[in-house]
Amino acid sequence: MSAVREFMTTDARCIKENESLVEAARTMRDMDCGSLPICGDDGKLKGMITDRDIVLKCVAAGRDPGRVMARELASGTPHWIDADANVDAAIDMMEKHQIRRLPVIADHKLVGIISQGDIARNYSEHRVGELVEHISERHGV
Repeated sequence: MSAVREFMTTDARCIKENESLVEAARTMRDMDCGSLPICGDDGKLKGMITDRDIVLKCVAAGRDPGRVMARELASGTPHWIDADANVDAAIDMMEKHQIRRLPVIADHKLVGIISQGDIARNYSEHRVGELVEHISERHGV
């Protein structure tokens, strides 16, 4: 069985909970990604933020992204997976919570992100189809 660390993207970075949404957007631009984990000053995962969150929950609401901190958009319980977990466990978690990206943790630190795309490039076509179908149910894709 394959471990999550074999599939994940390793160049993941956190946005600190006390950084502004402008900084989050710039980091997403520089990394060419659409989401970032939010990490606390203690280095622990606090949540995830997406480019869509910034647009809908800040800009469209008439708020100033230079004054809104990332922690304000961290809601709910952050989901993550251990780097040594089996890829099927990651898929099951992504399906259960209908999420497309899952932070990967080792020794209590962020070491990567595993996404629907990472799995699609490296896993069985049938299993990927199930994943996309289950995640898309919520997102209406």
